Amino acid sequence: MTSRAAQTSVDDFVSSRAALTLAFAWGFSEATFFFIVPDVVLTLIACRALRPALKATVAALVGALAGGALMYVVGARDPSLARVALDHVPAIGPALITRVTGQIDENGLVAVLLGPMKGIPYKIYAVEWGARGGSFLAFMLISIPARYIRFFLTALIARGIARLIEPLTHHRALIEMIILVVIWITFYSFYFARSGW
Repeated sequence: MTSRAAQTSVDDFVSSRAALTLAFAWGFSEATFFFIVPDVVLTLIACRALRPALKATVAALVGALAGGALMYVVGARDPSLARVALDHVPAIGPALITRVTGQIDENGLVAVLLGPMKGIPYKIYAVEWGARGGSFLAFMLISIPARYIRFFLTALIARGIARLIEPLTHHRALIEMIILVVIWITFYSFYFARSGW
């Protein structure tokens, strides 16, 4: 595949229903047991075009809300099993679960809003809020800004950076994807190192 054909293929994808489906599925997966944030695909789409990226942020949000609802239910029905399952997710362990429990004890639903923005997995808050029988409706309502603010800002920042470096990349899909891969590998290397995983 030529460079031009690859670029056309990437650009066709970011504006497609498949991109929205992927964003939804990634949002759902990361809210349950997957450990790579949907921001990865959102930044790829945003580098190519902002409008499709904003649509993808909404799709990722809907997926995350569905995943959060599932984790809430699992936490409400069998908290012990839910915590054991969380413990098998990379970078999550008993100490982090206990930390989230303490945050919820101290701050209630505000913890659900602030924790994921600090890089603490949303799925833990969903399980722990469900485990204590907290209001499902309140949890889902606070989950909207808890999930969407970061998705939205990530897309805007990625688009802004892509435009800023366009004189160097000439908006070539392959170059932008290589830059993104390097950024995300670096990010997760530090994240997993910090979490001791």
